[in-house]
Amino acid sequence: MELLGEYGLFLLQTLTVVFAVLFVLAVGTKFSGSDDAKGVIKVTDISKKYAEQKDYVATEIKAALPGQKKSLLERIKQRFRKRDNPVATDTELEKKLAVILEFKGDIKASQVSALREEVSAILAMDRSPNCVLLKLTSPGGLVNTYGLASSQLSRFKDAGIELVACVDTVAASGGYMMAVCADRIISAPFAILGSIGVVAQIPNINRFLKNRDIDVELHTAGTNKRTLTVLGENTPEGRKKFKEDLTQTHDLFKAWIAARRPGLDLDSLADGSIFYGTDALEKGLCDQIATSDDILMQMNRDHQLISLKWHQKKSLVARVGRDVSAAVSDQIDAFIHRSNQDFTRL
Repeated sequence: MELLGEYGLFLLQTLTVVFAVLFVLAVGTKFSGSDDAKGVIKVTDISKKYAEQKDYVATEIKAALPGQKKSLLERIKQRFRKRDNPVATDTELEKKLAVILEFKGDIKASQVSALREEVSAILAMDRSPNCVLLKLTSPGGLVNTYGLASSQLSRFKDAGIELVACVDTVAASGGYMMAVCADRIISAPFAILGSIGVVAQIPNINRFLKNRDIDVELHTAGTNKRTLTVLGENTPEGRKKFKEDLTQTHDLFKAWIAARRPGLDLDSLADGSIFYGTDALEKGLCDQIATSDDILMQMNRDHQLISLKWHQKKSLVARVGRDVSAAVSDQIDAFIHRSNQDFTRL
């Protein structure tokens, strides 16, 4: 018992220090006044990157072959001649334009604010791209944030710009909600798609509190303001309403998918099951089996490829606060498995 007491005291002291640091950083960030959604779009010429890689490999192979070696000085001169010739050829100017985006989703779809900026930047371009390729990775998460991310992608269809979604590992649940916004979904052979369902898991410690003579009072204005709670006593009526809400969310999810992929047999597919790439292709969840690398190299033959990425500008205080907060949050999340038990998730 003495050991447990000492451990508890140490844990409380550690948490106190951590929260004190976070409070100071949060106050500093608030008064710094320099982090109001400022950022910059960074553009990378992917086609140029491919060309430089090809030239480098060809030069190195040629130099390694017997009787083909050039002096180090000649190789350096050759590389600089290519770099110092930025003028585009007629063939390059005639190429179609394709923009590459990347979305790596967590439970909160935290990247949705960056996605909004990237989509707006593309729609504001003087030369509209012929195609937008989205490298999508997400196991799903919160309904409202993934709904917003999907709505952002739908802006491309409204603007008449083709959207291609490439899934190398996973686009399930909320991730698949995003994927169906694309005109084409391309999946790697063992990528995970589907999981068209809704889940919510909430712990309840009411009996634990009652056994320790702790009462919890919950007052609401509106019968359904709070259905299930963590601390209070849950009722059959509350459980019924909660399940009705889950069913309604599921129906909205299915309707969203049906409007964008009308050929799917949702009666058999929308039970929350996941499907690997090749099986997903047979069931109509995707349109092609390939990796994003395959697609990009194919497109590079007749497209000029560029990538866009929104970078948020933050002060040093904000960056440190973000990193510390993320680290603490990750540890708590790993300890209590929060992502699986107290959110309604797609």
